[in-house]
Amino acid sequence: DFVATFQNALVDILVEHTLEALEIKNQNKLVLAGGVAANSQLRKIFTDKSKELDFSLYLPELKYCTDNAAMIASQGYFHSLKKEPDSIDLNASAMLDLAV
Repeated sequence: DFVATFQNALVDILVEHTLEALEIKNQNKLVLAGGVAANSQLRKIFTDKSKELDFSLYLPELKYCTDNAAMIASQGYFHSLKKEPDSIDLNASAMLDLAV
């Protein structure tokens, strides 16, 4: 299955790079948070690795593992109610005000 293979590849890369960063930075604690922390495969692998490699793993409850897609979508909805179309040169900016 293509999707499962793709997910496995991404999880492998995330785990490998994260464990490498822990070693390079001489850290023994890891917080898995945000939307990615809802991935059950990632949670299991990091749980297993934390026991195997003896580092502390902090996993929030699933209800706290969200991303901001809903927040951004709701802001887009309110922006569309103003009936002010954006120009063709609209660009992304992490510093934009999200006030309605």
